[in-house]
Amino acid sequence: MERWIMYCKIQSMRSEGFTQRQVAKITRINRNTVRKYWDMIPDEYDELILTPSKKSSLEQHKEQILTWLRDYPGVTAAQIYDWLQERYQITLTEGSIRKYVKKLRIEYDIKEKEDKLRDYQSVEDPPMGYQMQVDIGITSVFDVYNRKYKKLYCIGFVLSNSRHKYGVWFDRPPKAQDMVQAIYYCFEWMGGKPKELVFDQDRLIAVDENYGDIIYTKEFEKFRQEEKLKIYLCRKGDPESKGRVEAVVKFFKGNFTKYRQFIDIRTWEEEFEAWLDRTGNKKVHSITKKIPAEVFEIERKYLTPVPKTKFSLNQIITRAIRKDNTVLYEGNRYTVPLGTFNKNKEVSIEIKENELHIYDLFGDVLIASHELCKEKGKLIRNNHHLRNNETKISELLDQLAKCFKDYDKGRYFLEEIRRHKSRYIRDQYKIIEKTLNEYSQEAASKALDYCLVNELISAVDFRDAASYFESNKPEEVIPLPPTIVKPVIQYTAQKRDIDEYTKKLLGGKDKWLN
Repeated sequence: MERWIMYCKIQSMRSEGFTQRQVAKITRINRNTVRKYWDMIPDEYDELILTPSKKSSLEQHKEQILTWLRDYPGVTAAQIYDWLQERYQITLTEGSIRKYVKKLRIEYDIKEKEDKLRDYQSVEDPPMGYQMQVDIGITSVFDVYNRKYKKLYCIGFVLSNSRHKYGVWFDRPPKAQDMVQAIYYCFEWMGGKPKELVFDQDRLIAVDENYGDIIYTKEFEKFRQEEKLKIYLCRKGDPESKGRVEAVVKFFKGNFTKYRQFIDIRTWEEEFEAWLDRTGNKKVHSITKKIPAEVFEIERKYLTPVPKTKFSLNQIITRAIRKDNTVLYEGNRYTVPLGTFNKNKEVSIEIKENELHIYDLFGDVLIASHELCKEKGKLIRNNHHLRNNETKISELLDQLAKCFKDYDKGRYFLEEIRRHKSRYIRDQYKIIEKTLNEYSQEAASKALDYCLVNELISAVDFRDAASYFESNKPEEVIPLPPTIVKPVIQYTAQKRDIDEYTKKLLGGKDKWLN
């Protein structure tokens, strides 16, 4: 809009006879800009100015993308595409993101730090369900709680035909038993096992190459004999033999772990499984030009089924109980009884046929059991795990109503509070209970009548009214003590002769007269 106003002003002054120099001086517009708009007709303005200025739908995320590019110069367009999907659920194609990122790098001179590439020899794809490659990767991530970098270890798996991926993470160096356990996890995730496993000569697998007579570790030898799998160990310095899983581990480290902050291993595993579903197995493979998840649905039929008893013996794993009293397993939340979080921070999980059994950490007490859900992002709830607040509140309401002098009025008042303030019903009832205990029944009755007449449906108003009526009681008249009437005693006065009083009055007058 500002450009159009400027264009119109320049054209108006031109029509009035001003020169380009004069227009630039008066309007304080750069002379090159005045020259640019001087001979431009409105149609040219629309074509040359308005059309190129139409913004890409990615412009709203421009600052965020620039922040990522400046903070992490080595970040790829594929990673930015995944991050935008994760945070903003964009619907654009990866190619559009790649072009936009390239444009920003040129415009803001942000150079990409390229990693040294390794040369791989192409190998023909084996038949479906035949081969799975396994490798261990190590990456450094930033621990947000300890404020320092720590190492994470990933055992990566990939089916050689469909390129379907999986990984198990450890926050410590894995042992031979961890390797065997991770393979069983993968078998369950894939829904079966292949005929051949390809490994590096890792200390978790083999003790010594022994000129071809390989000596395996005790744990892996036991696993190999039980599962009757063909094991292929690559020679030293021969990464091309398992180039697919090498690329997968690099993909994990470059697309998922790079620049991702670490909170705890449980959260990390949850984010990784979500990433596999969203990007890891849903992204078109650059070589096969197919989506691994779709091809895997066909290859799954060629895998050898693994007896469920294997998982019941080997797949006893631990999970942290979340604050909402749920346990996360394969992208779904399974409920446990209310209050379990305050008693146990971790539980053990066991898979039996098509059921998920949740035990205490030592596996002694069964806490909950659920039927396994094959979908993702679902809450599987057992109704017995719900808190029955309705019964307890009803009992509390009835008990409080009995404390009022008029039961019917009190119950009506309490039910109205329950209806209007259901979210704070327990706090409201506690205030009423405390008020009934502190003030007299007469003050409580007057407060109840006052609240009902004035439609004050609140425990606070009831408390204030009871306090008022309690402090403004009419003064009591103290009765006087009863009057004690003493009995009247009758006395008879002695009478004297009048001559005696006369003699006393005359004194010695008689004597004087004589």
